[in-house]
Amino acid sequence: MSQTEEPRPPLPPFDEEAAARKVRMAEDAWNTRDPERVSRAYTPDSQWRNRSEFIHGREAIVQFLMRKWSRELDYRLIKEPWAHHGDRIAVRFAYEWHDDSGQWYRSYGNENWQFDERGLMRRRFASINDLPIAERERKFHWPAGPRPLGHPGLSDLGL
Repeated sequence: MSQTEEPRPPLPPFDEEAAARKVRMAEDAWNTRDPERVSRAYTPDSQWRNRSEFIHGREAIVQFLMRKWSRELDYRLIKEPWAHHGDRIAVRFAYEWHDDSGQWYRSYGNENWQFDERGLMRRRFASINDLPIAERERKFHWPAGPRPLGHPGLSDLGL
């Protein structure tokens, strides 16, 4: 990591409030669908497992996210903290998207995150399942970008 990189608070060890803030910051960044912006939250040598794909480093993260968001159209994501301890946070999430044929999906998943001392994520392991849904079954209705503060979270939506 470059010495000029600024810390990304909140920093570990995480308490409940800091973990919730870190999760919301990640959700907001992912909802921008800006691969470069999202990649800056990870260490330069970050290691991921996303479904069955293994990704190493920021440039690979950017390439992965560009592919992802070219397939997963009108992407909307909600994350919720599940547990935290020291430099680790467990997250559950759901996101809605459609493919180029117009078929809608809700993807459900869990992530395990580990951070370095500067608050950058060094490891991310994601397990995700996709459920085809009808457009009328969608629950994530907001304009492109971060979820509005008043929009219900996963627990509030019964997800």
